[in-house]
This record gives sequence, structure tokens and C-alpha cells, in this order.
Amino acid sequence: MEMHRANSGQNELGNVSAIKCRPDDRVYISGQMQRHALFEAIKYLNRTDPEAPDGTFVSNGDATTFLVEKDLRADLGGFLITDIDGEPGRRTGPVSATPAVALDESTTVRDLLLRLDQSGDAEPTPVTQELSQEDQMRSAFHLDCTALSTSQRYTYEPTSEDGRGLHVGTEHVRHVSPEERERRARLFLEATRMLSDYASQARNAVTGEPQRVFIALDSRLSRKGARYFAMGDTERERLRAELDERNAFYVEGDDRDPEAKSVREAYGEALDQLREQGIVDWADDTMDYAETFEALEELRDFEPKKAGS
Repeated sequence: MEMHRANSGQNELGNVSAIKCRPDDRVYISGQMQRHALFEAIKYLNRTDPEAPDGTFVSNGDATTFLVEKDLRADLGGFLITDIDGEPGRRTGPVSATPAVALDESTTVRDLLLRLDQSGDAEPTPVTQELSQEDQMRSAFHLDCTALSTSQRYTYEPTSEDGRGLHVGTEHVRHVSPEERERRARLFLEATRMLSDYASQARNAVTGEPQRVFIALDSRLSRKGARYFAMGDTERERLRAELDERNAFYVEGDDRDPEAKSVREAYGEALDQLREQGIVDWADDTMDYAETFEALEELRDFEPKKAGS
């Protein structure tokens, strides 16, 4: 990234905008901003995907629905709806992200701007905006496929008339078809190479599209691969040995090395493998999210209105 403020921090003195920066002078992009950029990419991909079921969409971050079967942000990102009592009112999303951190110490500069009063009643106000000159960033994303488009229902054995009782059973329920779950997994993977929706910066084209990638499709719920590019040679070799031991798929791509696979080729191989092998599915039944939980009985007939209606 060059001359960017991909993730602005808090204003220091009202009119002084600061970029997010660690104490070691390396700028960073928060995990929250990384997830925002990811879901914007998923939104664009879903709109143009010929396999997308009718009615699927990505809600905005401040008004996420509970429609896991239609709203991809509700599914992959989770939600907290305080109007819904108890467990059904919150969902922990299967997508997680690390902050993107500059590999080396960052050098920042400040632009001096004028903020105009549109009414014309006041003089222009001088403001400054902090930018980072050039950074190579490291980040990672993770998808827990066991929770993708899926919820767990618990069975309790009462121990008294008043208490809920003891947890004695768990049922996994999917909210979309197995084919749609796999499509959403592919959307997630593709979106990680299309990150561009960072902090507003006029017409400066900031992009987080990767130059180098390590992609692992693992049969075990592990996030160790998220540290791949922070590891030394010995740790990387031992991570690859772990993945080989459990027959996991992994691939590395590097657009800067003419002898290596390209990023495009790495993603192509990973997507082909995902289509061929599919994803884990522990569910025995398929039903909408509201139908899954009795607490949402009154919401079963809720349907999102189309724009303009």
C-alpha cells in the first residue's frame, strides 16, 4: 500500500486525523476493518455469481438481520439482536480475521487540507490528514466451516421445575442446502483476494489485494496457518509437515517470484480443491434460522422488503 490511510484512528485534536499505528511505529488495519473489506468483496461477488440463489444479499454492518439463509453477513459475520431474548438473538460468525500489520516500521506524512463550510457562513477550517508512505502488510482470514450456515440446538434434561436443567444433547441444523454452503465457502475464499474497500480517501486507489498467499484447506480447526508469513523456515517446515500428516491441502503463491506459482494459480488450485472435496457437514436437517428456535416463533413470517417497496 502506498500513500494510504487504509484505517484511520481517532482524531488527535479535533481537526487532526491520525492513522492507526502500533507503539513500534508500524501502521495497522484493525481486524474489524479487514472484515468490512471482506464483506464488501463478498457483496460484489454475490451480485455477479450466476449460482447465487434469488434473494441472497449482504446487509450493512449496523443493521444485520437474523436471516442466515439469505443474509450472508448474518451467516458468515454473526449478529447480536437485543430484541430477541436468549441464545437465538446472537450468532458468533464463522469468519475471523487478524489485523493487517506493516512488516517494517512505517513513515507517515501529513496532508494539509481545508474543510469548507457549505453554508458559506464560516471561513474554511484547516485540517490535517495523516498518511503512511509505503507498507507491505501481513494479514490472515479464517473460516470455520463447521459453523457455516449452521446452528446448534441443545437438549436439556430438567433437574427441577424452575431450572433449565442439564445439557444432554446437541443437534446441528443447517439453514441452507449443502450446495449453497459450499458456494458461500468459495465466495469467502475468492473475496480474500479482492480487498479494496478501506477508509474513504477521495480517489486514491488503495488496495489490499495480495501479492503473496498461503491457503490451507484443513480437516482440523486450526489457525496456525494465519502466522505462516511471520514464521521462520523451521516453523514453516513443521507446519507443512503437520498438514501433510492429516492430508490437508495447502498451496502458496507469490507474484513477485518468477519461479513460484502466481497468486492467481494458487487461488485457482484452492477453489478447484474446494469444489472437488466439499466442506464438512454435521447437520441432519435443513430449516430457516427462525424455524430452528422456538423463541423466534413470531419472526417466522418476516420477509425483507425490496428497495423502493
